[in-house]
Parts: sequence; structure tokens; C-alpha cells
Amino acid sequence: MKATAKAHPIQGLVKYHGMRDEDLRLPYHDSISVCTAPSHTKTTVEFDPDLDADTFVVGGEKLEAHEADRVANVVAEVRARADADHAQYPVRLESENSFPSNVGLGSSSSGFAAAAMALAEAADLDATRPDISTIARRGSSSAARAVTGGFSDLHTGLNDEDCRSERLDSPLEDDLRIVAGLVPAYKETEHAHREAADSHMFEARLAHIHDQLAEVRDALREGDFQRVFETAEHDSLSLAATTMTGPSGWVYWKPDTIEIFNAVRELRDEGVPVYFSTDTGASVYVNTTAEHVERVEEVVADCGVETMVWEAGGPARILDESEALF
Repeated sequence: MKATAKAHPIQGLVKYHGMRDEDLRLPYHDSISVCTAPSHTKTTVEFDPDLDADTFVVGGEKLEAHEADRVANVVAEVRARADADHAQYPVRLESENSFPSNVGLGSSSSGFAAAAMALAEAADLDATRPDISTIARRGSSSAARAVTGGFSDLHTGLNDEDCRSERLDSPLEDDLRIVAGLVPAYKETEHAHREAADSHMFEARLAHIHDQLAEVRDALREGDFQRVFETAEHDSLSLAATTMTGPSGWVYWKPDTIEIFNAVRELRDEGVPVYFSTDTGASVYVNTTAEHVERVEEVVADCGVETMVWEAGGPARILDESEALF
């Protein structure tokens, strides 16, 4: 009745934007990402008949209102699929991140992936990772890809058989290094997704996104670093254009964000294989190879921001009992 899981957050490469169904969190199109390790979320859950009600705690703070509702959606989906009687007991869930949250580094992806993985284990579900990805999707569409890990592809669809994540094997996993340039800024990802379809740029984005998806899938298979991350850089600009032209005119980038973009382009002019990428936030992922990571980190740090260096992370997994949070 108790389990602990660990999941890595994701960097969106070809990013989803907007949802055709907000309750089931069904995106309009496929999306591809890569997990970033060793950054992670660890989550422990326990179904306990002695509890009065479900309790969700993240980073030492009890979740309320909308954030609690999102976790409750994941719990409800596990209970609906579970045969074990104990899965209907009240549940205690506690979660901790090893990295800053709400700065555009994918904390919701790892958070809901770890929650779904731990809940499925504690409820004795017989489920594959793609199956569990459909549970995690109830909390966050990007969490589906954090469940399967590495480079993963979340397929669009109108049901759980179609809208699930699959791992994409690629020789790039071993050599990829990601320098994260942290630019703290409050963001409203939920609102941005809700408004996406109202942007006059949205239809234009949908028109070209399928070519980008095909390009990245093929480049990952071939191990073509330039094609993958050049496309990811272009997709970041497309995502921002759509977000900025929605009803609220969200502008997430800050001066430090732009400074990092310019520094990356200058490095590329010098022959360094390096590309920037952003999700809905001001922080920047700078993608390079193991050979060049020290130089890239130095240049990003010179932009006056805190840096973190990551590599491609694996799928969500169950941890030993000794690693439980309670």
C-alpha cells in the first residue's frame, strides 16, 4: 500500500501547446522531449485506512485548490483502474524536487510522473510505462513523457489507447549535455495553454509542427545532433510567438534570456555545436555535447545567471523502501 518513485523533468524539443480537452489533457498534436538528469522529483505515497482524507504535500507545503485538484485527478484515475480494495483508502502523498520549480524547468512533468508511478505501484496496478503515462497525463501532458524517459514522444489522440508516450531510442542520449541557465520569473503555463488556440499564430503553428516532428524523429534515429536541436531552437521561437499573440499577450522572456540566446549564437559562429531552447518560461536550456560542455557552461554563466549541467535521464522508476520520504 506504499511506494516511492523518482522521475526526471523534461525539456520540450517539439513542444505541445494548447489542449483540445482540458480535463483529460489531450494535446492538439504530438510532442517530443528529453528527460534531464540528475534533476528529479521523488514522491512517496501510501493508501492508509486511518487517514480521514487524501493529503498532498509538495516541498513541505500542503497543496490546495487547483494544484490539489490536479493531483486528485491522477489519484482518481488510479483508483478507477485498480482492483485492489486498499486503493480506495485515503492516500498520503509527499513529494520533493531536487531543482527549482516554476522557473520553466518542467517540474510538473517530473512531479506528476513520479506521482503516477508511485500510485500505480502502491495500488498494485499491472501496467506498462506507456500505460502509466496515460495516468500521469491527467496531471500534466508533459508528465506522460517523463514516465517513459529519455527521448520520448507523446502521441495525440482522443483516448488513452492513442494518447500515450513512447520512448524513442537514439545514439544521442550518451553525448548530450544540457546547460540550464536559470532565469527566475513567475509563469502561467496553464493559462498559456488555455489561450493557445485563440492566437492568430496557432493555425500556422499547427501547419508546420508535423514536419518538425518528422524531422526530429528521423534525426534522433540517425543521431544527427544539429538537426534535432536546431529544430528545437526554431520550435522555441514558434511557441513564444504563439504565446505572445494570445489574448493575454504573455511575454515570458527576460533580458537575461535574450542575452543567453545571443551568447549561444556567437558560440555557434565559432563552430561550437550549441543550440538554445525554452519552454513556457524565462529559463533557457542550452544543448551541446560532452566535448564542449565546459566552454558552454562558462559562457552561459558569464551572462550573470545560475547554471546547472544535465544529461539525458531515464524513465520514471520505483525506489527501494529505504528511500521513502516518510
